Amino acid sequence: MKPLILPLFGHDALAASIASGLDAEMGSVSLRHFPDGESHVRLDSNVVQREVIAVANLHDPDAKLAPLLFAADAARELGANRVGLIAPYLPYMRQDTRFAPGEAISSRSFARVLSGTVDWLLTIDPHLHRFNALDELYTRPNRVVHAAPLLSAWIAANVASPLLIGPDAESRQWVAEVAAGAGAPFLVLDKVRHGDRDVAVSVPEVAQWRGHTPVLVDDIISTGRTMIETIDHLRAAGMKAPVCLGVHAVFAGDAHAALMAAGAAAVLSCNSIPHASNRLDVSASLVQAARAMLA
Repeated sequence: MKPLILPLFGHDALAASIASGLDAEMGSVSLRHFPDGESHVRLDSNVVQREVIAVANLHDPDAKLAPLLFAADAARELGANRVGLIAPYLPYMRQDTRFAPGEAISSRSFARVLSGTVDWLLTIDPHLHRFNALDELYTRPNRVVHAAPLLSAWIAANVASPLLIGPDAESRQWVAEVAAGAGAPFLVLDKVRHGDRDVAVSVPEVAQWRGHTPVLVDDIISTGRTMIETIDHLRAAGMKAPVCLGVHAVFAGDAHAALMAAGAAAVLSCNSIPHASNRLDVSASLVQAARAMLA
């Protein structure tokens, strides 16, 4: 029997691409709220003895976690063989230690909840800092899909003489991989974060690269402050308008408009989070990883 894909929270287009690649059946879930705000979840597809795969947009996760738990639990209770989760963007990865007394380490808490809910997990480039792998958080089988080859191919095909610029020292290995795939040089910034929206960056000497097109790359574009300050530095140094390229299009508040207003030549992202900037399709990579999980 074919696997059953359940799209959740506005990821229908990506779910349909994954279903096509896996030769799976598209299912549906009805979600609504009772007057008191509680979630009502109904599976509209037969899940008996099926491999059920939820494809869930988990950006802005607080309102989505309860419906996801109820949908997965209902599928298992109604006879699904296994319930997998494809969450292209995995939230609650930033708080990976206790920075001040009494703080919740939300990355661990969220991982415990999801590990008790699904049988396996796929995601794209989770925001790992103090953890080396998802296995340090998640107790279920998991697989991480890397977007670097997709970014490299796009840069090589669309940007003349690119110079890749990474946001901070922690991004060096990732940016180096993207740059190598694109056959391009790269630089890495020094960044100091003073608060959620207060970021200071220093740009290395770029005079020798004035003939190149800067490509600012990051795994998550959230407030956009790092990229905006970098654009200001590059403009002052006489560089070309940069291309801003991110994997996950979080874009808090007016971040996307602010990046364009700051002078970005273009702002593009993967379709891990639905957004108008989506230009790079991750579905083929997710299909390949899902095949391995199903096997």
